[in-house]
Amino acid sequence: MRTYLLNLTALLLSALLASAAQANVAWRELPARGEDGPVTVFYPSETAEQARRFGPFGELSLAAEGEPAPAHGNGRLVLISHGSGGGPWGHAQLAQALVRAGFVVAVPWHRADNFRDPSRPGPDSWKLRPAEMSRAIDVVAADVPLARFALDLKRVGAYGMSAGGHTVLSLAGGRWSPAGFKRHCDMHLAEDFQFCVGLITRLNGGGLDGLKQWLARRVHAWRFADDTAQAHEDPRIRAVVAAVPAAADFELDSLAQPRIPLALLTARQDTWLHPQWHSDAVLQRCRQAPRQPCEQLADLPQGGHGAYLAPLPAGLDGLLGDLLNDPPGFDRAQLTEIDARVLRFFQKHLLQP
Repeated sequence: MRTYLLNLTALLLSALLASAAQANVAWRELPARGEDGPVTVFYPSETAEQARRFGPFGELSLAAEGEPAPAHGNGRLVLISHGSGGGPWGHAQLAQALVRAGFVVAVPWHRADNFRDPSRPGPDSWKLRPAEMSRAIDVVAADVPLARFALDLKRVGAYGMSAGGHTVLSLAGGRWSPAGFKRHCDMHLAEDFQFCVGLITRLNGGGLDGLKQWLARRVHAWRFADDTAQAHEDPRIRAVVAAVPAAADFELDSLAQPRIPLALLTARQDTWLHPQWHSDAVLQRCRQAPRQPCEQLADLPQGGHGAYLAPLPAGLDGLLGDLLNDPPGFDRAQLTEIDARVLRFFQKHLLQP
């Protein structure tokens, strides 16, 4: 009898593993609502995947408009907030890892700060993004096909990279202000120039560097004098991961005790958001708290700002290429393990009671 039960258990386990192996990753785009952009969703499906190129990013294997497969779902949603001028495809490999483990993944196209429309990056976008994440949950909740996954939308995760990292730090309880952005740039304009001015120009050691800094300070004084604290809380969001986040404008005390579990992914060769003023500053302040309520999931010694984008946009050159392309010696094979760490973080905080 005991042998029979052991054999039956083994057969059931094999069947479950075989069933899980059949799950593919499908995607579709939920329409824009009001002033918000569309929301791209990735979800488990048994529809066959097909390889194709998406936007400026590399080739991915996904099932377009695939039939939902609720049997492969785990009942949880993870949101992804893309970086400035980005979109869902740079995070598709992470989305694939999450979906194959049963999650549904939703990526809102942040208004006027995506690769289709990059017209309003920076603090203007940062004010809008957290509420866009909340409304993305509502969009998923209203979608009839996704209702088949019986999602528990009171236990949602959020991942964000770069400007998306700024978004999820806000969701974790962080407070920031445009004037905080201005104060940081007044003090560290030359050292953190790309955070302060974006991609419009760079310092190159030439005779115009002084003029560039003077103009930047004038623009900051004109546009970013508002000291009103920006904050957004959504009790449905229960855990967040911030990858190479923009963070120098936050009141660091507001992140000393995040309201929900917070993890960070960092990169030592990031020349767009230098770690000392951004990710490292958050970690240092958080680690001073008695319970150390945040953790560092990965720190890449050879990783640049684009290290956690997979795949990278093809053919980047000029300033954007210098900031996003991989530094010499960086091994992208390690991203599979890092995606697995992100997965385990969300499993721990979203699936366990």
